[in-house]
Amino acid sequence: MTLDLYAASSRPLTRRPDRETAHSFSFGEHYDPANLGFGPLIAHNDDKVSPGGGYPTHPHSDLEIVTWVLSGALVHTDSLGHHSVLEPGTVQVQSAGSGITHSEIADAASGPTRFVQAWVRPDSSGGTPSRAVSSPVVAAGLHRVAGGSDLPIGVAGATFWVGSVASSVVLPEAPLLHVFDASSGDAWRVRDEPGRSLELAAPGSLLVWAFDH
Repeated sequence: MTLDLYAASSRPLTRRPDRETAHSFSFGEHYDPANLGFGPLIAHNDDKVSPGGGYPTHPHSDLEIVTWVLSGALVHTDSLGHHSVLEPGTVQVQSAGSGITHSEIADAASGPTRFVQAWVRPDSSGGTPSRAVSSPVVAAGLHRVAGGSDLPIGVAGATFWVGSVASSVVLPEAPLLHVFDASSGDAWRVRDEPGRSLELAAPGSLLVWAFDH
C-alpha cells in the first residue's frame, strides 16, 4: 500500500515557441527508464499552448488518447473526418487502433489554451480507430467522465474522473490511481489503497485515472 507524491516542480518540461508541456512520465527528449508509466498509463501531459500553436498533423496507433480541456479551446482534426472545437469541460476519447493521423491546434480566437492529454495502452493492438466526445456537467466532487458506462476506453477496468475538491475527497476504489491536481500541478500515485481519502492543502481541480490492473 503506497501513496507517492510527485510535486509539480519535479516534472520535466518541453518548451517550444508556441507551447510548454509538463510531463508526468518519460517522454521524448526526457527519457527516464525508472518512470515509463503507471499501469497502462504511459503519458500524462499538461499542455499550455499559445493561440494558433500546437501539434500539426501527426500519426498514432495502438493508443487510447484521452483529452480534457481546461481553458481556451482546442481545434481537433483527424483522418476519420472529424473537425471540431473542444472547449473547457470537454472530454475526448480517441482510439488510434490500427492507425490515425490528427492535429490539435489552440483556437486563435480563444486565447491561450490549456489541456491535459493522457495516453493509455489498450488491451489489444490493431482494431478500428474511433473518436467520441462529451461535455459532462461536473459539480463539486469527483465524477466519472470516461470509461465504464460513459465514453468507452479500450482498456478494461479503466475509468477517468474529474471534479473540483475543496479540501478532501474519497478516491475511486481501484488498485491503481493516478491523481493530478490541475490547480497546483502536483500528482499522486496510489497503489492498493481502495477507498482512500486525499487531503488537499488548498482547493483543487482533480483529474483521476483509476485502473484495475
